[in-house]
Amino acid sequence: MVVGLVFCAVNQGKVALNDFHSAHHVVDRDEEQSAMARTEALSYTHLPNKRASAANGIEYAFRDMDQAGDDGIPLVLLQHFRGNLDNWDPALIDRLSASRRVVTFDNTGVGGTTGTTPDTIEQMGHDAVSFLSAMHIEQADILGYSIGSFVAQQIALTRPALVRRLVLASAAPQGAAGMHGWAPEVIAAVGGRQQNMAGYLSVFYAPSAASQQTGKQSLQRMQSRTQNRDAPTNWDTRQAQYDAVCTWGSPDHSLLERVAAIEMPVLVANGDADPMILPRYSHLLTGLIPHARIKIYPDSAHGFLFQYHAEFAADVDAFLAGPEARIPQPR
Repeated sequence: MVVGLVFCAVNQGKVALNDFHSAHHVVDRDEEQSAMARTEALSYTHLPNKRASAANGIEYAFRDMDQAGDDGIPLVLLQHFRGNLDNWDPALIDRLSASRRVVTFDNTGVGGTTGTTPDTIEQMGHDAVSFLSAMHIEQADILGYSIGSFVAQQIALTRPALVRRLVLASAAPQGAAGMHGWAPEVIAAVGGRQQNMAGYLSVFYAPSAASQQTGKQSLQRMQSRTQNRDAPTNWDTRQAQYDAVCTWGSPDHSLLERVAAIEMPVLVANGDADPMILPRYSHLLTGLIPHARIKIYPDSAHGFLFQYHAEFAADVDAFLAGPEARIPQPR
């Protein structure tokens, strides 16, 4: 499906619309075949689990995808609510890593990483910085997804020199009205003690047959790894992460101003039917960040980046390869 959407470039509170490469980024058949050929040699599905010992005493579980042999700036991914290393769609990671190094990891207390999951986004941000230090990563492009997008914002504010470019998927700013916890049907679908695949599909994918089908295909790809899977997240992690989400979403108009200090280029993205983080919050976030642009994907929900894995990866690649933003000089 061709998506005729535009990006919004925001500067000093004024929104200017411009085409992203003059049109929707279409992945042609040659690109498709080339990507498939590359991933035959190495796929996220087969990556070994590794561990990194950090100065904070935490042993971080991670996977390091570098099929391009790239010595440049890596792309580091921050996972969604209750997600671990196995909850990334291999099709997305394989495409993202076709032209750069991609690192996924479990933050403190999540999956195979030791420690206790903190109950604040601020501490999650500090713990993520500790992981990057343990990996000797002095600068990175960061892709934060869902609760990971909150952590990514925190990193960009706490340690701005660490972040070259920022991708915020299914994102919202701290303090936005109406963000204090998720709707009852959403938390019931993805926040229960027992795994609920039907609930997951209802939140991560739009109601249409096409979207639901891509969701089932994505789940099959995630479950295709049969050996050396990551440890599942536990109930304590669920509780701590949801506490952090509720604190982040407590209405406080003054906190909305924080992201105005994020000066690196930012790409915000979401699905047009995301029930977990409504698209209007992603638009709000884009308008608050000086050098942000946004893309909304049609007939998709919280898992839009898995549903549109080829297109989203191409959009991220184009964004990361784009020209640097001009930072306004003090007046």
